[in-house]
Amino acid sequence: MKEKIYTIPVSEAFDADTECALCYMKKVLEEDALNYVMGPSYMEDDVRTVTNQLGFCMKHVEQLSQRKNTLGLALMLHTHMAKVNKDLKKLVPDNEKNGLFKKKVDPSQLLAYINNLQTSCYICNKVDETMERYIDTIFMLWAKEGTFREKFNHSKGFCTYHYGKLYQKSIETLSGKQSTLFLEELNRLYFENIQRVSDDLDWFIKKFDYLNHDKPWKDSKDAVPRTMIKTNSKI
Repeated sequence: MKEKIYTIPVSEAFDADTECALCYMKKVLEEDALNYVMGPSYMEDDVRTVTNQLGFCMKHVEQLSQRKNTLGLALMLHTHMAKVNKDLKKLVPDNEKNGLFKKKVDPSQLLAYINNLQTSCYICNKVDETMERYIDTIFMLWAKEGTFREKFNHSKGFCTYHYGKLYQKSIETLSGKQSTLFLEELNRLYFENIQRVSDDLDWFIKKFDYLNHDKPWKDSKDAVPRTMIKTNSKI
């Protein structure tokens, strides 16, 4: 099977020297999305309509603020703020109309709107949608491409979050012998590599004991950031 546009990023991620190929893909997608938002697209009506509605999460608005387009960010935040204020004013009951005979206010719609706003993000949505397609591609390639299956089987495993995502997707996608084979390999990759990184972290800690001062670091010098990938998907 020839590589197609949607298979190339997946294949490249499994070629990379990384503790989790899916975290690697997500990082690339985030960078692409941040660059897209901070490029000319922020002036496009269809993009602004969605950013006005969703806004950005704390993580991504901070990353956007570090880009060299303060005006672009200001424009998006300004119109997003205007939409939120307009929407909230519609949801706030006008108690004054009822005078002494006020009805009990039901704040559920207003609070639901605010709660949804705290978990909505244009960047997150864009990344998550593409990640779902990439995960589908992993299973398609694993089932049909022996070369990719070799890459998968010789990878450094996955973070706990993406191990769970692949586990769940395998239940939904595969059946019979394929399901058994995939889960056996997935479990082996995850637990073997978690143990490898855990051992490196253990030695990193032991190196701070004066008795081990002159002993080699082995593969433990970067154990902390690699552990952060495994445990927190931090890449």
